[in-house]
Amino acid sequence: MNFTKAAPKVFKAMIALDTAARAGLDPVLIDLVQIRASQINHCAYCIDMHTKEARKAGESEERVYQLNAWREAGLFTPREKAALGLTEAVTELGEGGVSDEVYATAARHFAEEELAQLIALIFTINAWNRIAVPTRKTPGTE
Repeated sequence: MNFTKAAPKVFKAMIALDTAARAGLDPVLIDLVQIRASQINHCAYCIDMHTKEARKAGESEERVYQLNAWREAGLFTPREKAALGLTEAVTELGEGGVSDEVYATAARHFAEEELAQLIALIFTINAWNRIAVPTRKTPGTE
């Protein structure tokens, strides 16, 4: 399905949401969060797109390769780890929701407004994943 053509108003709203969610966030952090959520959601299209964007923006191959094991990799800053932990918790959103510990860790590294933007970025990439996966969006295509 070509979702853009089939639901143009929704697509346009998603673009606006995506733009708003990114506002004020570090581009490196944006890339890491989008890749990690897409990995969890098994969204090949978004993994392909966001890893290419990250590499084009100067992200190292090593950090991109190690993102699946960010806790053990030793390549990520405490701030990035806090964002990645929150990304996993919001993306997986199990029965217990986001734990107090994960939220508190993120809140120590991000001011309230920035934390709100980060949460918006996370739910936005999850929405994109939930569009791309069921519509069988093919990696490397527009």
